[in-house]
Amino acid sequence: MSVDSPLYIVILAAGKGTRMKSARAKVLHKVFFAPMVHHVLHAVAPLQPTKSIIIVGHQREAVQKSLADFPVELAIQEEQLGTGHAVLCAEPSITDRDGSVMILCGDTPLIRSETLQAMLDIHNRKDATLTLMTTILDDPSHYGRIISGESGELLAIVEEKDATDEEKKIREINAGIYCIKTEFLFSHLQNIGTDNSQGEVYLTDIITQAVAQKQQVQKFINSEPADVLGVNARFELSQAHQQLQLRRNRELMDAGATMINPLTIQVAPTATIAQDVTLQAGVEIVGNSSVGTNCQIQTGVILDNVRVGNNCIVGPYSCLENCEIPNDTRIAPHSRTC
Repeated sequence: MSVDSPLYIVILAAGKGTRMKSARAKVLHKVFFAPMVHHVLHAVAPLQPTKSIIIVGHQREAVQKSLADFPVELAIQEEQLGTGHAVLCAEPSITDRDGSVMILCGDTPLIRSETLQAMLDIHNRKDATLTLMTTILDDPSHYGRIISGESGELLAIVEEKDATDEEKKIREINAGIYCIKTEFLFSHLQNIGTDNSQGEVYLTDIITQAVAQKQQVQKFINSEPADVLGVNARFELSQAHQQLQLRRNRELMDAGATMINPLTIQVAPTATIAQDVTLQAGVEIVGNSSVGTNCQIQTGVILDNVRVGNNCIVGPYSCLENCEIPNDTRIAPHSRTC
């Protein structure tokens, strides 16, 4: 398949997320300063898709409002009748049957652009009909299990609710990210039944169809299980936030900042930190804040839309917002104004 073939992105974002125990739609829960669906959209953007389609349903007006700044098209799933049904809702928005559709879930904020690109490259190079991302988990609970042949080839996916006790021991799981040739996807989704414990149209069943027809089916095994973490509950939300926070902090340290206990430090993506800045424990820098070179931001400081000049010291437990600190300034501990 040509790398110039059309690529459509379909992001599933219609579910209620009952395990979140919240009145808010699951994909709108914030992870590291942004709704989790925003992180997924940022990850797919470098792939330069022909079109990105978001499947919405529960609280669709709120989800639509959240997506106002993204070049996406919405497709409505009136009833949540399964992942296969959700993808079918995108069909009217896909005008070109050449190329492929990449399907992701809106609750996987840790997925990386480079991982998606690597998967797409393999899909195209192998001219695969279907490529599925998988990973290996120590505890595969709540995930669909990968059924493989003697040579490791992909045969099927079994959802946990339909799995036997023996199948539940399988540690390779469905990461929920697919690349499927467009024509095959939509010509076969209609044939998927609802013979399962949920009475829903499972997208996973399309793999069984592809294998039965001896299509080229590929696995893309992601070696970083954390990257495909699906956020379904509050604890998983906190895990995703921590992972994104640590990624951001690693980038800043690689660029020349020093962090004392980075597990406790938060720097929003909208903030900038110069070289030779030291951030002590418990620091939070948010909004459009910036910190100049050779500064010390001491324990427990919060900066919100604050511009810090060069060679400054901000004393511990200061809480500052909407101000500017000149070069060579020392801010006293517990300050509330610049």
